[in-house]
Amino acid sequence: MEALPRETIVDVLESRLREDILAGRHPAGSYLPPERTLADGYGVTRTTLKHAFGRLMQAGLLETRHGVGTRVRDYLRLGGADLLPMLVRHSPDWIGEVFEVRHNIGALIAERAAARATDRQRAELRALLAVVGDAADADAVQLADIEVHRALARATGNRVYVLLTNTLFNAYLPVRAALRGPFTDAGAARGRLEPVVEAVACGDGTAARRAAEQYLTATERIMLEGLA
Repeated sequence: MEALPRETIVDVLESRLREDILAGRHPAGSYLPPERTLADGYGVTRTTLKHAFGRLMQAGLLETRHGVGTRVRDYLRLGGADLLPMLVRHSPDWIGEVFEVRHNIGALIAERAAARATDRQRAELRALLAVVGDAADADAVQLADIEVHRALARATGNRVYVLLTNTLFNAYLPVRAALRGPFTDAGAARGRLEPVVEAVACGDGTAARRAAEQYLTATERIMLEGLA
């Protein structure tokens, strides 16, 4: 193993170790080499190694057993959706799986929102939709679109849907710039989203679910073309 550059040494070491774990070079359930061996191999101090370990433990990739050693956590069995941004950053292949969940959850949220939204929430949705159409550039349109979906989740009255929505959007962050295709034209972006908002505002769950499925399918196709 080659010695690491001294600049932001903990960041670089954390990144290297994370890559080795996610790539399977340190398999789930395996113990890492002794700290002194690992530190010498990377050309860092044990203190630096401990700082990197601490970050990876917080991320859910490592666990330490006193007197035994540091083991790679089985994150696919024990981890949570908060790992998604890190996994997407490691491999964009995860995006396809994120989109599958996005499609199913998004359609269900629209249906529930149609049944449960208050008058105030319906008005909020229409106001947020107008912001999408008035946004100045693709980045602003994308962010405005996200706020509509957050409002749809809130309109379900179920806080778990809100947290799931936040988690899915957080998963996009590492590749968000590559997913701006559906948002380059503010008017078109609003037009794709408007049937969802109107069906929810009218309290028509069936129409809301169908409109959400159409919206999610169309935007997914454009986003995947951008990633390709």
